[in-house]
Amino acid sequence: MKRQILLALAVLLAGNLLAQENYKTITKEDSLKIYHGTITYPVKTFRESPKSKKPKNIILMIGDGMGTAQVFAGLTANHGKLFLNNFKHVGFSETQSADHYITDSAAGGTALSSGYRTYNGAIGVDTDTIARPTMLEIAAKKGKATGLVSTSAITHATPASFIAHQPSRNMYEAIAGDFLKTDIDVFIGGGYKHFTQRQDGQDLTAELKAKGYLVLQDMNEIEKVKSGKLAGLTAAEHNPVASERDNMLPRATETALQILDNNKKGFFIMIEGSQIDWGGHQNNTNYVVEEMLDFDQAIGNALEFAARDRETLIVVTADHETGGMAITGGNMQTGMVHGSFIWGGHSGVMVPVFAFGPAADQFTGIMKNEDIGKKLISLIQAQ
Repeated sequence: MKRQILLALAVLLAGNLLAQENYKTITKEDSLKIYHGTITYPVKTFRESPKSKKPKNIILMIGDGMGTAQVFAGLTANHGKLFLNNFKHVGFSETQSADHYITDSAAGGTALSSGYRTYNGAIGVDTDTIARPTMLEIAAKKGKATGLVSTSAITHATPASFIAHQPSRNMYEAIAGDFLKTDIDVFIGGGYKHFTQRQDGQDLTAELKAKGYLVLQDMNEIEKVKSGKLAGLTAAEHNPVASERDNMLPRATETALQILDNNKKGFFIMIEGSQIDWGGHQNNTNYVVEEMLDFDQAIGNALEFAARDRETLIVVTADHETGGMAITGGNMQTGMVHGSFIWGGHSGVMVPVFAFGPAADQFTGIMKNEDIGKKLISLIQAQ
């Protein structure tokens, strides 16, 4: 009964839900179902030579909606090479939620963040709506620096599940309020209006400033920050598509890692490529590929840091696959990809897991999504 009451309240408080979910309209244009190979970039090879068996730093990277087809679409588009090629430890994640065979991003994110499988729509709570500590919160209690980066609103389901505890993913303003209950060092993503244009009339950016955060909206100013606490709110709601973001995700990744590396005890950060999922929802191959390539370039920046540092574990995975994508044509020489989709929702297939650095060998084989969370939490607690 408690859960039903809370969920009913969440619906009443949701506000702007349609605007938050307006990326799910299936495209009708045949031209968008083919990517024509317009983006290419060089891929470096990085040597994996960890200093010890346990990581000092953990970078969890989530390609929302990223299945094996999305990965291979990106591989084809960049002529057979991705930064993901550097990962030699590879596995699969079963993504089901506690109440559905097909998960949503909230339950998928919560399983990864806390090690608890929960119901679809839950943010940082278990099936009884009891708050469960996330790896970000656990890392902070260990004295580590913490961060979140996302190409969606920072209050959206996946990033929210690492910092907030709410019965529904639709409670964006309540989720924004939960940021004030933590000591997160840096977060970069959209969602500015959930901190400022609120039903309760509060301006949470003023409270963030009072807590010592530098609050910025311009990515050109954000990437100049080298230390301290940073709240980078880069869009009113969601950020635009990759072609209009000016490399926001790779730049935000590099900026956040530089800030977090100032902590001698290490750090935890979750970095999300949100809009791979949105391309899947739209059955838009072009959208999927451009977002996949953008995410891979952010992975390249993380690898650059980890290979130099040698004390950093990177885990790259997805919360679920979106669209039931299949590659029905392609050309490695030209980068052309032709994609097909079975529908506009999530699918129940396993998603890939890639790991690089200390303890990477723990992330191979077939795992449940919550077991990935448990393993990462165990590594954080072991320090």
